[in-house]
Amino acid sequence: MISADIVIVGAGPAGTSAAIHAAKSGVSSIVIDKAHFPRDKCCGDGLTALALRELELLGFEPPAEEQWQTINGIQIRSPNGREIRLQLPQGRGEYAAVVPRSVLDSQLVDLASSAGAEIRQGTVFKGITNKNDYTEVLIEGQESIKTRNLVAADGMWSPVRKSLGAAKQSYLGDWHAFRQYFTATGNRSRDLWVWFEPDLLPGYAWSFPLADGKVNVGFGVMRKENLKGRDLQEIWANLLDRPHIREVLGSTVPEGPYKAWPIPARLTSMLLHTGPALFVGDAAAAADPMTGEGIGQALETGRLAATAIAEGGTLKEIAKEYERSVRRSMHSDHRLARALNTALSHERITNASLKIINSSDWSRRHFARWMFEDYPRAVMLTPRRWNRASFPLTGSWK
Repeated sequence: MISADIVIVGAGPAGTSAAIHAAKSGVSSIVIDKAHFPRDKCCGDGLTALALRELELLGFEPPAEEQWQTINGIQIRSPNGREIRLQLPQGRGEYAAVVPRSVLDSQLVDLASSAGAEIRQGTVFKGITNKNDYTEVLIEGQESIKTRNLVAADGMWSPVRKSLGAAKQSYLGDWHAFRQYFTATGNRSRDLWVWFEPDLLPGYAWSFPLADGKVNVGFGVMRKENLKGRDLQEIWANLLDRPHIREVLGSTVPEGPYKAWPIPARLTSMLLHTGPALFVGDAAAAADPMTGEGIGQALETGRLAATAIAEGGTLKEIAKEYERSVRRSMHSDHRLARALNTALSHERITNASLKIINSSDWSRRHFARWMFEDYPRAVMLTPRRWNRASFPLTGSWK
């Protein structure tokens, strides 16, 4: 039977982050994923400053310019139709970018492999068997793997969580999201757009620019009991016909079918470990409760899991350290985001907030940095985190 210090199930951003940080600490890992890379992943494709900083920590280098769109400014439309231009700092590194997940995830898989992790694509996790002093990870059609530590980076429907009896049976995610790729002719489609539509609040619609005149267009809404699948289909069917969105995008040609997916965003109440397993990324419901963004959070939880394992100790000590580090680093920000999300469900509050944000260059600039997670959301409310690292002066790769 082959063995490794860690078996990581899932080779997305959370799993590859865990593998790379483990390798840097001299910890061996085997990463398994049922997919073959490159593969498409239903996502908005946007990278916040948090995600970029985590990628830089991994030693990641941005891909070719035609695949990597640097974002310097954001166009926001309030529910009452006011347009706001937010500018990110320029000449000080990168603060936001857009890159297809097929490109990003493949590059992360290659980076993990070059760091020393063993990557097994097209490999299906079947379950685990707990022994006295190790865990046997069962693989479909292959030899099982002996390990002491298991990292579940296998998404919201985590097979690892299910195999350990820790799945929340009725949990269907906190957000619904739709997206589709288009070729767009509108001159304004080269900007990153966020539309706070009255019928989507506290959610929003977006258009993120990609190479060759393409855009990632979609919307995200909070899951509600009275919001059915047919309602979401109707929103999607009419979204591009809204005059202000059509004016930005111009004529559009679909580049493949639309896709829908649930987004889990309840990190503060989700079980983060059980038995030998630590849950990271969507398996930990780590997405931002306010925006639904999850790449930065996936990378961060992967790093925290690998760090806890590398520091050693019993499984209980490792689990306790991982939970402590997640709570210290992320819980305050997620609680604030959830509270703000509740407030932004009211159209008048959203309009008033955006009016205040648009009152000066200072407020627009700092809201842009706050929105794109250049510093922790709740850092001003958590003095224990006040240090130079909490208020960076430059972006990534500066």
